[in-house]
Amino acid sequence: MKTRLSVCLTVCLAVCLIALNLFTMACQNTATEKPNPSAAPTSPSNEARDVHSYGNPEQVRVKHVDLNLDVLFERKILNGTATLTIERKQNDAKTLKLDTRDLKIAKVEAATDGTTFSPTQFSLGQQDAILGTPLMVELPAQTTKVRIAYETSPTASGVQWLEPAQTAGKKQPYVFTQSQAIHARSWIPLQDSPGVRITYAATIRTPKTVRAVMSAEQDSNAPLTGEYKFNMPQAIPPYLIALAAGDLAFKPLGQRTGVYTEPTMLAKAAKELEDTEKMIEATEKLYGPYAWGRYDILVLPPSFPYGGMENPRLTFATPTILAGDKSLVSLIAHELAHSWSGNLVTNATWRDFWLNEGFTTYLERRIVEAVYGRENEEMQAVLGRQTLEGLLAKFEPRDQVLHIDLNGRDPDEGSTEVPYEKGTLFLRQLEEMAGREKFDQFLKGYFNHFAFQSITTADFRAYLQKNLLEPNPQLAAKMPASLLDEWIEKPGLPASAPKPQSAAFAKVEEQAQAWLTGKTPAARLQTKQWTTQEWLHFLKFLPPQLREAQMKELDQAFNLTKTGNAEIAHVWLLAAIRNKYAVAYPRLEEYLTSIGRQKLIRPLYEELVKTPEGKQRAASIYAKARAGYHPIAQTSVGKIVQ
Repeated sequence: MKTRLSVCLTVCLAVCLIALNLFTMACQNTATEKPNPSAAPTSPSNEARDVHSYGNPEQVRVKHVDLNLDVLFERKILNGTATLTIERKQNDAKTLKLDTRDLKIAKVEAATDGTTFSPTQFSLGQQDAILGTPLMVELPAQTTKVRIAYETSPTASGVQWLEPAQTAGKKQPYVFTQSQAIHARSWIPLQDSPGVRITYAATIRTPKTVRAVMSAEQDSNAPLTGEYKFNMPQAIPPYLIALAAGDLAFKPLGQRTGVYTEPTMLAKAAKELEDTEKMIEATEKLYGPYAWGRYDILVLPPSFPYGGMENPRLTFATPTILAGDKSLVSLIAHELAHSWSGNLVTNATWRDFWLNEGFTTYLERRIVEAVYGRENEEMQAVLGRQTLEGLLAKFEPRDQVLHIDLNGRDPDEGSTEVPYEKGTLFLRQLEEMAGREKFDQFLKGYFNHFAFQSITTADFRAYLQKNLLEPNPQLAAKMPASLLDEWIEKPGLPASAPKPQSAAFAKVEEQAQAWLTGKTPAARLQTKQWTTQEWLHFLKFLPPQLREAQMKELDQAFNLTKTGNAEIAHVWLLAAIRNKYAVAYPRLEEYLTSIGRQKLIRPLYEELVKTPEGKQRAASIYAKARAGYHPIAQTSVGKIVQ
């Protein structure tokens, strides 16, 4: 009897364990297949340890942030509180670890019921030049929320303060944030890792003459009261939290699209961006519904250090895209594409950055093709490959890799054109091998499967193998593991990498050759119908060294030194520096002191410092321009000039 009872107990225990395991697996599968956008899921991979964060989300994870901040222009600081809703992943965890950079922490409190807060112990660790300073908070038993009272530094790396004179309208001060890659910690104490997705809400107070906007739900018709409320119900990585405040006006572009900018720029911006709704519709046909409600665009002052920032619901964009002919609005297609690749499915660490940017550049070009035609897309693809080849020629091998090792390095160092252009070429090769229809189905499934999650390169490879390669043996044979490694883990480009072709560029090259050989004077070249892309190809096709007479002839024929197109001016000024074309030097100084977009200004400084006289000119210009640059641009340009 005793033996039978033991056997029965053993069998019952085994059955219970099996049932428990099956139940757990079922729950996991359900969570994967039907993601909750507000649940802030963890990365599916165990390889997502973020070397650029002090946070301990595997023990205590931040799930939600409530911001209550005053925008103090006179002191150039943000002051207030961040209340973090937390979840203990390990029941015995007693410390919450957060990322900060140059924050002045006044007080930390904890609550067990979510409303009654009491002081708790905290400490700041040793400051690191790249990572900032860890903040350790002691957690009393049953703590559900932590409230931190703090203020930012006037020189916070993710915040730029502009005087009225530095704005278009010259009337009101302006402030904006730039949180990518790890600059959110410079204005919010949190777990600043793309693998820790959070929801957030905010109350922002400003002077009554200033409007605040954020990457969240907001009322574009809200009166100027000096207090604004925001809510982001979908879980996003911290680098997508964004704030701007200034003399802002709004104009709708469509039922779910609109543009914010300074009043003096509003009409021009709205006209240039009027195709935004068409872009959303084109993307939805390819990759599924837009998941973020509205898509608005904030056109910032020219000091913004990037072309655009894909902050959900409110893309931040540089005014350098306002060329007057829509020739540069592919940048909006790019930032919109991030609503699927990057915001919806996010790189879990900055080593996986190519999962954001390579996918987004591929989607961008598909959007451009759908709205503006294949030839327009191919011109951009050719220019992209040219840019990539130039970078690969000068980058050391470690910076040519998609799955880049950034351990011990600032993640901003990985933000080159390599993850963008090499990544999109890789996806284009997959498309060409699989066929466009099959590849589109794969991408649509990929976005749906990983929606509102942060994933690693290993996660992508596993999904690719299971959902595209294994079901298609012929494709798997064309894309073996060795070729995948060559694309993702090795420097350079595989020999089989796609080579986009443009018939329009072939005609541009004929015109360039006719001028170079003396057959056709510059003034008689057939350029009237050229797009920005054709002009860029023409200037890049010319030999690096030109005679002064040739530079002068081109300038007189096309007024290149005075062009208002920022992209064309950039390439022309590079040629002017290389060829010591002094006529363009005043325009060079004006250009470098009036915009802060790193893609456009950094190569000019890099070209200048190649000669002693150029280095002196670079230092002189930078001394005048520095105060108008964003802290991110100050850091990168400062390294070049010094």
